[in-house]
Amino acid sequence: MQSLQEKASEWSGVPTSDAFAIDQTNLYQKLGLQTFIDLSTNFYNRVYDDEEEWFRSIFANSKKEDAIQNQYEFFTQRMGGPPLYSQRRGHPALIARHRPFPVTHEAAERWLHHMQQALDTTKDIDSDSKIKMMNFFRHTAFFLVAGDELKNPKQGIACKHAAAKPAAV
Repeated sequence: MQSLQEKASEWSGVPTSDAFAIDQTNLYQKLGLQTFIDLSTNFYNRVYDDEEEWFRSIFANSKKEDAIQNQYEFFTQRMGGPPLYSQRRGHPALIARHRPFPVTHEAAERWLHHMQQALDTTKDIDSDSKIKMMNFFRHTAFFLVAGDELKNPKQGIACKHAAAKPAAV
């Protein structure tokens, strides 16, 4: 049986070593807190304005401001900064925190679409950091899809994007 990390690598097209290349550089020190706030704000503005009702509905019970704060605090913590998220919310426990939501292949791809656009339009993020971050996001998105299958084991059909390449170097 494949581990969740193995499934994430297979479905995302991102090897684990590329997904965790974010650990080779302290992106928090490199980019700063405001960049993570800007990225999360940019991202959630796109999500809450998404043209697809099915996707917007995933976030309907969350306040945009709370979603932004949760995300930038998690990114800050995960990418080398202070443990803002854990101090306020406890352990990130990504699979458990995403359990109430339909974390499908289609939803992961839509999320990643918005994140790529947010990365591309948020100032002060250099191309090397964008690549590392997008590889981490892509792998993590499909890690959550694999985790979602634990509650819905018959959903395990890979989407057409499963063989997609990781971000170009």
